[in-house]
Amino acid sequence: MDTTTFARPKRARTARAPRIEQLTFFPRGGKRAGAGRKPTGERALVSHAKREKMSWHTPAHVTMRLIAGLPTLRAPTPFAVLKAAFAGTTGRFDFQIVHFSVQSNHMHLIVEARDERALGRAMKGLGGRMTKALKKLWNVDGPIFADRFHSEVLRSPRQVRHNLLYVLNNHRKHGLHTIGYCDPYSSGDLFDGWIDAPCKQMDWADFGEHPPCSRPRSYLLRKGWRRHGPLDLHEVPGR
Repeated sequence: MDTTTFARPKRARTARAPRIEQLTFFPRGGKRAGAGRKPTGERALVSHAKREKMSWHTPAHVTMRLIAGLPTLRAPTPFAVLKAAFAGTTGRFDFQIVHFSVQSNHMHLIVEARDERALGRAMKGLGGRMTKALKKLWNVDGPIFADRFHSEVLRSPRQVRHNLLYVLNNHRKHGLHTIGYCDPYSSGDLFDGWIDAPCKQMDWADFGEHPPCSRPRSYLLRKGWRRHGPLDLHEVPGR
């Protein structure tokens, strides 16, 4: 029997297709230096992380700050503009302003809202109203506010009392003092929780149909904070 074996022919090698790599302008594996939106003002940007959950039961402390170089807000005409903007926003968007304090380049608000989305919508509307009115008043172009608003949800009676004092006596924190009465650039005259009643006690009816703020509806702002004692007109708030 023929036992001759035949070698299997070798397959011809085919050329491997060249590997294609996507070219990038910046190296991967981390954010590049200087990336991201730049601050509008002198301070760092407010975090764009998802906002805290809130409801009608949990008020919030909101802060808004002007960019550098603008006139002061603590003057009769710009303050009147701000109060008109407050009045046009409170009571809408499932939102209301309960107390406020206006300083030279920033403002503090104690607010209530149905939820964090309602807060965001209302603050967007309020920011637009104030920006339009102040730009017209000061005859300036460009942005007015340094960044998005900062908010802190208040969840305990002690936290609410601390923030009420911080807002209503904020002028004292900045070295401004009044003798025997509330800061005229705040809603202190509408507040009924002072140890000594201020000499000028006002009511929401004094503002007509469109007051700049509203009576509180949450338990924490109506009664809860009072378990830690009334506020002193002369107390300087801490941080």
